[in-house]
Amino acid sequence: MLEKFKEIGRLFRLKSEVTGYEQITAGNINTTYRVYYANNKSYIFQKVNISVFKDPIGVMHNIDNVTTYIREEYPGEISLHYHHTIYGDNYIILDGEFWRVMCDFDSMTLDSCESLEEIKAIGEAFGEFQRKLASFDSSVLVESIKDFHNTELRINTLLEYADTRAIKCDEVEYIRSVAKEASKVSKMVKEGILPTRVCHNDTKANNVLLDKESHKPLVVIDLDTIMPGTGLYDFADGARFICSTAVEDEQDLSKVDFDLKKFEAFSKGFLGSVKAAATKEEKEFTVLSVFSITIELASRFLLDYLQGNVYFKCNYPEHNLVRTRCQLRLAKSIMSKYDDMNKIVQDIFNN
Repeated sequence: MLEKFKEIGRLFRLKSEVTGYEQITAGNINTTYRVYYANNKSYIFQKVNISVFKDPIGVMHNIDNVTTYIREEYPGEISLHYHHTIYGDNYIILDGEFWRVMCDFDSMTLDSCESLEEIKAIGEAFGEFQRKLASFDSSVLVESIKDFHNTELRINTLLEYADTRAIKCDEVEYIRSVAKEASKVSKMVKEGILPTRVCHNDTKANNVLLDKESHKPLVVIDLDTIMPGTGLYDFADGARFICSTAVEDEQDLSKVDFDLKKFEAFSKGFLGSVKAAATKEEKEFTVLSVFSITIELASRFLLDYLQGNVYFKCNYPEHNLVRTRCQLRLAKSIMSKYDDMNKIVQDIFNN
């Protein structure tokens, strides 16, 4: 790998010599490395999963447009920078592999978070990211993954696969029982009832870089799925991830619950940043979106498990099934606390 990284660095016009590297194991899709140079600098080298991102050049086109816009509209603020090659592109295809290089920040990320102050700050970081792009021309963006947050389609694809193969299990039947309710948000987007906004589409807590000392947000990362969609799902996916009392692949389901205090902190940060532009319909269906996105992810995990684990990285054969059960347990907790969550949200919108 060292020789390959030297060649990638040369193509991306990086100065000095490569001295070492380490793999960053976070993330289920791409393969990421931190590469060290003799001038005491480091860079993030990432091999894009072209089986997931069928149009990786389009993905990099989106990233270039969005990061350039943010740098120009908000000068002086920290922003992502993807390096350009000697050919002028922000990517390189080498030995059939698709690579990109990003600046490295002296920062940290959180896979889980207990501090309500940090949770609010992460929510605000994602909310501000969406707010900053409110006037961005979304027509220049390609759809990096078709129907990425089409919950109705995701659920139907799972159910059709299970029915075709006569697969019957508790997980499939529960998803079938809530399919209509979980699909409402995506149907309203398709019908134009909910507005289309430029969205991050992967608002997990570990996609915000934090200052190591203050734990204040520095910048939002992982822009592979930035594209037009509903802003509700940016909020919902962040809440789903950060308000769970357990990791996404927790095998002991008794540990999985939805934390209302975390939800209130995240909501204050995120919704406080975007509420001025929120429509009546967005306000009404904010909480439902959290349930919807959780069922959507459970459907994706379960379908991948049934198809042989071809999409998400897995550490063992039942990994996606464990993830499915964890998300379904979380979804049930969300529904049991729906009224309390809605009160929190409406209080924020009305104050």
